[in-house]
Amino acid sequence: MKSSDSERPRNRYASVLAAAAVVAFLCASAAFAVRPVSADDERDNERVYPSYNPKPKGIPPVPIPEDNPQTPAKVKLGEKLYFDPMLSVDGTISCASCHHPSFGFADGEEVSDGVGGQKGGRNAPTVYNAAYCKTQFWDGRALTLEDQARGPPENPIEMANTWENIVDYLKSESSYRRMFKQAFGGTITEDTAVMAIASYERTVITWDSPYDRYIAGDVTAMTSDQIAGVELFNGKANCGGCHAAPLFFEDLPGNIGVPQERDYVNFPNSDESVELQGYDLGVYYVFGDTADLGRFKTPGLRNIELTAPYMHNGIFETLDEVIAHYNEVPIPVVGELEEDLIPNLELTDMEQQQLVEFLKALTGITYSYMPDDEMSDMFVMMLSGMIVRPLD
Repeated sequence: MKSSDSERPRNRYASVLAAAAVVAFLCASAAFAVRPVSADDERDNERVYPSYNPKPKGIPPVPIPEDNPQTPAKVKLGEKLYFDPMLSVDGTISCASCHHPSFGFADGEEVSDGVGGQKGGRNAPTVYNAAYCKTQFWDGRALTLEDQARGPPENPIEMANTWENIVDYLKSESSYRRMFKQAFGGTITEDTAVMAIASYERTVITWDSPYDRYIAGDVTAMTSDQIAGVELFNGKANCGGCHAAPLFFEDLPGNIGVPQERDYVNFPNSDESVELQGYDLGVYYVFGDTADLGRFKTPGLRNIELTAPYMHNGIFETLDEVIAHYNEVPIPVVGELEEDLIPNLELTDMEQQQLVEFLKALTGITYSYMPDDEMSDMFVMMLSGMIVRPLD
């Protein structure tokens, strides 16, 4: 993994599964709540922050754009839009199809399915703590959650619809007319729809992990292997440079030699050299700088246990495989490894397992909404420390 002192230019790249298992049986009326945090500042209450318990030290407030302040009505509308498959051209794919709470707000697949069973070329990134990211998508092409939400409905291999059709649908539904009136005074447009979806996504926050409780002073919150994993993470394994606590991510891309197989359907690269055709070129697609070949966004690690498979192409099924990759990084098929990446960590089998155990200690409580019907149908797995809160 990478250290934090590299001088190499980094360009201009400016489950509810985790929250659903306090009980073995969930009734259809159960749902997760986003509760305003008590604050002296009235503005904080208006932002509809999740309730942190405890909020880790050093964590800033959830960034909220001035032109899209949080309101309960807007968040609830965004939730409905997020889970609505009618936003797709054939009524089969919703935002949640690829970013579902049951799969750590991802989809559990190597690459995602779109309308008509079409296969995308990239793994669906989780929505967990995406509100803190300055860029969205694996190549960082979107600078806001609003920009991110705007793309999939019109992507031909995802939802394959048009925003014109979607707006017509929203205007035809009385429930949406009522909710848009509450959230935006009645204005139903592409812009207000993506603002609502982004507002909901900003509530998908995860904290209160064993690691957080350990740092807060509960020495029993982590096992001895997890504690050893923390030391390795910040020491010998050099993970902390790109995944620094408490957010455990950075807003810079990197080339870490992730193996790729040629995919001429999604990445023809017909204008590129033969050597690059069929490979995902990453951030290069955004800026056209050859230094960005094979670079991808650095993902966050909170709730990483719940979001398998891993990497931009979903090539690793387990965290064990991820750590093994970092322990002996292959020469990349696209671009060059980051200069500050140590390609051979010489970790023992025990040390690799201790790192995996530490990553599991980052699994925390998820704070989010979930519709009643989704809650009743979801697969429930018992995980310690999870909560279910009724909607206010």
